[in-house]
Amino acid sequence: MGCEKVLSFSSVQVKSLKIVKMGKKEERARAEKLSVYLYIPNIVGYMRVVLNCVAFAVCFSNKTLFSLLYFFSFCCDAVDGWCARRFNQVSTFGAVLDMVTDRVSTACLLVILSQVYRPSLVFLSLLALDIASHWLQMYSTFLAGKSSHKDVKDSTSWLFRLYYGNRIFMCYCCVSCEVLYIILLLIANNQTENLLNVVVSTLTQISPLSFLLALTLCGWSMKQTINIIQMKTAADVCVLYDIEKQQHKP
Repeated sequence: MGCEKVLSFSSVQVKSLKIVKMGKKEERARAEKLSVYLYIPNIVGYMRVVLNCVAFAVCFSNKTLFSLLYFFSFCCDAVDGWCARRFNQVSTFGAVLDMVTDRVSTACLLVILSQVYRPSLVFLSLLALDIASHWLQMYSTFLAGKSSHKDVKDSTSWLFRLYYGNRIFMCYCCVSCEVLYIILLLIANNQTENLLNVVVSTLTQISPLSFLLALTLCGWSMKQTINIIQMKTAADVCVLYDIEKQQHKP
């Protein structure tokens, strides 16, 4: 009887220890999950989201304030990347947050421009190209088993490799796009502007604005070319994956 009681007591102790260990594991996992959310670069990412929300809330009533907030949010994109590397806080969540914030903010600005200029199809087409090319690139990266969508060393396009391999060139193209869209919003006088007329009229005026517009148009055109190359390259990866999958079927 005494032996049975000891065994019974021991089994209760073992179960209690298991419960305690499981509780500690859950607490540790919860703490680790919370710590990722509170990474410095991710906090910068949350600030970008807030800045964009405020910016778009005043985009029609105060275009100057919108431009300042939007551009500051865009500049913070470089800050969160620097923080991630500096504090060794690179995370998948941070990368996704960064990409989603970029795509959503640009998409919203393009929608606004589609309401200001005619033909609006120009900006809606740019929106579709931007989302499609980046979505395909992210998915093809997953299929290829790569750790980053910027790993394009095996691409046959020199322009595509240059874009993801040279930070200065990438920065020029990305900044050109965003600055061009901001300029177009600022110089629009009403909601029925003809896009071509406004661009030509601004370029023909000898001024700092015309120089800036020409400079950003150059970077913007290269960025759209790269988006097309990116979409085609990523589509090829998806197709090759399907072909290999078919070949390995019994």
